[in-house]
Amino acid sequence: MTVNAYAAPAGDRPFEPLQIDRRAVGPRDVQIEIAYCGVCHSDLHTARGEWGHTHYPCVPGHEIVGKVSAVGGDVAKFTVGQTVGVGCLVDSCGHCSSCNEGLENYCENGWTGTYDGKTDDAPGYTMGGYSARIVVNERFVLSISHPEEQLAAVAPLLCAGITTYSPLRNWGAGPGKKVGIVGIGGLGHMGVKLAHAMGAHTVAFTSTAAKRQDALDLGADEVVVSRDADEMAAHTGTFDLIIDSVAASHDLDAYTALLKRDGTLVMLGVPEHPHPSPNVGSLIFGRKAIAGSLIGGLPETQEMLDFCAEKGIVSDVEMIQIQQIDEAYDRMLKSDVRYRFVIDSASLAEA
Repeated sequence: MTVNAYAAPAGDRPFEPLQIDRRAVGPRDVQIEIAYCGVCHSDLHTARGEWGHTHYPCVPGHEIVGKVSAVGGDVAKFTVGQTVGVGCLVDSCGHCSSCNEGLENYCENGWTGTYDGKTDDAPGYTMGGYSARIVVNERFVLSISHPEEQLAAVAPLLCAGITTYSPLRNWGAGPGKKVGIVGIGGLGHMGVKLAHAMGAHTVAFTSTAAKRQDALDLGADEVVVSRDADEMAAHTGTFDLIIDSVAASHDLDAYTALLKRDGTLVMLGVPEHPHPSPNVGSLIFGRKAIAGSLIGGLPETQEMLDFCAEKGIVSDVEMIQIQQIDEAYDRMLKSDVRYRFVIDSASLAEA
C-alpha cells in the first residue's frame, strides 16, 4: 500500500513529500495509523548523512504513537482502535541470549532500526515515522495507556524516555539514592522527571544558570551549574549514580570525582570526537565505574510506558507541522527547543 511520507532526498537537501510503500499486513503484523512522531537528534544525524552510509530517500522517525487499523490473523495482543507506540527498533534476530532475555536492543546479531535499517521490504531499508502509516511485527509494538490529550507528549518517551529510564532502573535509582542528571535537554529533562518519580534525590547539572529554574520545575531537588567550581566541589564523593546525557566531548573526571565509592557514571551520548581520557586512578581508588547504556528492550520499554502513565509523566514538547521539519532541525542544533519537537502527522495530508 502507498502512504504519504516526508523524506530527505540527500544529506544536503531539504525534506520533501514522498509516497512510500508499506508491506501488506502479515499474520504477526500490526498496521498503525500514525498520529504523532517525535523528532530525535538521531533523525537529524541520519537525514543529513553525518553518521555516513545513510540510504536515500530517508524517512526518519522512531518515536511513533498512533492507532491500530489492522492486525494479522495470529496477533493476540492488539486490537483495531487501540493506542500503540513504536520505538527505535522493529526487528531483531529473536534467538540470541540478549533477545531471549528481552534485551533486543543488544541483539548479538544486529537489530533493525525503525528507519535506515536493512529489511526485505522495498526499497531494502526501513522507513520510519515521518509518514502516515507503518506496519510492524507485533513483538515490537507497545501498548500506550496515557489519556488521549497526552499522546503527542508521549511520543518522545519511545526514545528519550526509555534511554534515560533504562540506566536509572538498571543501576537502582530510588529512595535513599542520590542521582545526578547531566544536561537538561531532550534526554536530560526526561532523566530528571524519571529519577524524581522513582524517589531518588535528584540533582540536575547544567552548564548555564539560566536553566536552573527549569530544572527545578522538572523535579530536580538541587541544581548545579557545572561551570561553577565551588558548586561542583560541594558534591564531591556523594553520588550513587550520574547519568550523562551530553553528546559533546567533555571532561569526565569532573563527574567521576562526584561519585561515591562504587558509584557509576553512565554515558548516553556518543560524542563527535572522543572524550579526554579519564583519570583511571580516580576509578581504581574509589572502585568507581564509567558505563554506557543504549535505549531498552521491549519488556523494559513497556514497563517504562506503564510507569509514566501511572505517574502522569510525559515529555515537554513543541508541536510542529511536517512542513517545518528543516526549521526544527536547525533549531535543534541551536538547542532552541524545550525539550522535544513532535510532528502532528495530520499535516502529512497537506504535504
